Amino acid sequence: MIERLAPTARADRYGNRINRARSPWRAASVPYATIMIASLLPFLLLADVVPLLPPLGFLMFLGWRIMRPGLLPIWVGVPLGAFDDLFSGQPFGSAVLLWSIAMITLELIETRFPWRGFWQDWFTASLGAAAYIALAMVVSGGPLTMAMALATVPQIALAALLYPFIAQVIARFDRFRLSRSRRIG
Repeated sequence: MIERLAPTARADRYGNRINRARSPWRAASVPYATIMIASLLPFLLLADVVPLLPPLGFLMFLGWRIMRPGLLPIWVGVPLGAFDDLFSGQPFGSAVLLWSIAMITLELIETRFPWRGFWQDWFTASLGAAAYIALAMVVSGGPLTMAMALATVPQIALAALLYPFIAQVIARFDRFRLSRSRRIG
């Protein structure tokens, strides 16, 4: 319809028509690549006893699932959790189990509360991150002491405070993912 009203509406200054289709490769790979890169980031800041950063891969996973509900299939917790297990130091299979449980839980929340706001999303992500950190501590096989539980409190607080920043990062990556690309030829 725009072409009928203004024939040069979708042309550049040289008169060439621009392809307005988005790249299917980019649209499919950006969420997975960002989750996998975020799983690698805590590896850079290691402490001797406790991790300094919350599980950024899981937070990115939660963010993509909460912001784009139909984008990730429900089974994706298994391969992404396995990738996270390779680099997190947890026993292999713990993230596979916890990410799959998180995906199923978010699917149930989505069916119960289809319309949510940012505050509900922030609360859901914070609660999910706190449950993940606590359950990862239990699944790790280490002795559960009060000192270990207290060491996770700053990590849980940082995970809750990081969600708005992660939501902004995901929004920018989503804009990049859905941006139009130009096909030459």
